[in-house]
Amino acid sequence: MSRLRAPSGLTAQIGPVLIAALFVGAGTLHFLRPQVYDGIVPAWAAPGLLPSARSVTLISGAAEVAGGLGMLLPATRPIARWGLALLLVLVFPANLDMARQPEKYGLPAWALWARLPLQPLLIWWVLRAGRGTKVI
Repeated sequence: MSRLRAPSGLTAQIGPVLIAALFVGAGTLHFLRPQVYDGIVPAWAAPGLLPSARSVTLISGAAEVAGGLGMLLPATRPIARWGLALLLVLVFPANLDMARQPEKYGLPAWALWARLPLQPLLIWWVLRAGRGTKVI
């Protein structure tokens, strides 16, 4: 069996930067348009632990921004990659809820179902790109 290697060359340089842009951008939207994300937080999310859907929105947005920025620095990249992978696992149930109730979100059911298999691919990409040590 072949062993997975850390990305090299241009891939090692661009991967973390693209991931950083993706997560910093998405996380920033949690603060600029929180009402959109508040509506996505399932009612069962963190019952009794957090006071509101807005709390979940802001915490997840901050985690996305922190993880994205962490991918830019070789010293913080290892923890950032695992943090972002964990975040993606934790938000998957909310994405599944969205796919089960597309009418609630005004989005096509096919699009919501189609994005579910992309989540593991995004996790793989984050973990793989996070292995690199170079940044542009």
